[in-house]
Amino acid sequence: MRIGSRPVAVALGLSSSSLRASASAIGTTSSTTGAFFARPRIFSAFIAPSGVSTSRSRWGSTTNYVRPYSLSQTRGLAMASTSSSSSPASSQVVPGRVALLQFPVTESKDTNHQTASDYLARASAKGAQLCVLPEIWNGPYATAAFPEYAEVLPDIGATLADGDAIDQSPSAKLLMEKAKGYGMWIVGGSVPERVSVDDGKKDEIYNTCLCINPQGTVVGKHRKVHLFDIDVPGGIRFMESDTLSPGNTMTAFDAGEPLGMIGVGICYDIRFPEYSLLLCQKHKCNVLIFPGAFNLTTGPAHWELLQRGRAVDNQCYVVTAAPARSEDPASMPDGKPGKYPHYTSWGHSTVVSPWGEVVAGCDEKEALVVTDIDIEKVKEMRQGIPTLKQKRTDLYKVSDP
Repeated sequence: MRIGSRPVAVALGLSSSSLRASASAIGTTSSTTGAFFARPRIFSAFIAPSGVSTSRSRWGSTTNYVRPYSLSQTRGLAMASTSSSSSPASSQVVPGRVALLQFPVTESKDTNHQTASDYLARASAKGAQLCVLPEIWNGPYATAAFPEYAEVLPDIGATLADGDAIDQSPSAKLLMEKAKGYGMWIVGGSVPERVSVDDGKKDEIYNTCLCINPQGTVVGKHRKVHLFDIDVPGGIRFMESDTLSPGNTMTAFDAGEPLGMIGVGICYDIRFPEYSLLLCQKHKCNVLIFPGAFNLTTGPAHWELLQRGRAVDNQCYVVTAAPARSEDPASMPDGKPGKYPHYTSWGHSTVVSPWGEVVAGCDEKEALVVTDIDIEKVKEMRQGIPTLKQKRTDLYKVSDP
């Protein structure tokens, strides 16, 4: 299905993204780990308000620079800013440039909308072709809160010209307007979606991600397939199924050159390798995108591990965006608890290469991570180690039901 000259998303997909590691632009060195990829030292560049830029290596070294990096110097770097102010007018879109929006989420939907708008403006100013928002960004991540913050979301093919249908969802309208205004692709994290069933007698609530093209058209709609129902002894208990219903489709869309096919899941979906394998098997996806909000129990143990696993399994890029970590109001001096139970996000939005290397990311604080991805790395990996062609389908297979 197509709208205008753009292919419209549909049942199954992955987004492809590949990072150009140019740490050499600031004088770093790399050592070879295989025939296809060099292992660069990974840096996160924090642009401070004072104009002093600090670059932190994953292996511990720190170097200070007395000026911010130019865009040409930040290829392959993660750029994070603690400022939430909006950026200047959008710059020219750079093909393959991806931005991860890790911002704090509050109990005020209006505040969250303004924060998202500010981050999208900053990402556009840095030339992002595709932006990824965090899971549940328009309100608290709490099962009791989902019905209050839920919206009637538009379907695939919807445009801003659809008027009243779009006005029912201020969160979707914001994303569609920004995508069109900045000429960028947006994978809209997720928001609670309200769906009327049984002739309006009851509502079902879904955890839903909208994918929007640069014309402001919805080209993908993913409802979280695997609900986050866990009870870790001594850790965390959380039951999405108390409020949410599971989706029953897989999601992919074609972002054109250079990104190609992009597949989308939400958070807990990343734990199920069959989901990612089927996306790549059917659509030859270059990138998997998972907005997520792992917690302080599962995050440090599994968040990066799962991303690297899915990247190696499928020989593609894996891109994630999470909410920034925020403190429980009740834990502050003279603090009062919020209306809903506080959920503490692990943060750590990340880009992982087909080789399984973390090539961009940030810590738990609010950040804008901007990086360039090189789809040729996906092709190199799949040609050099052709596991997708070496499956023993006579012994096992992953297939549609």
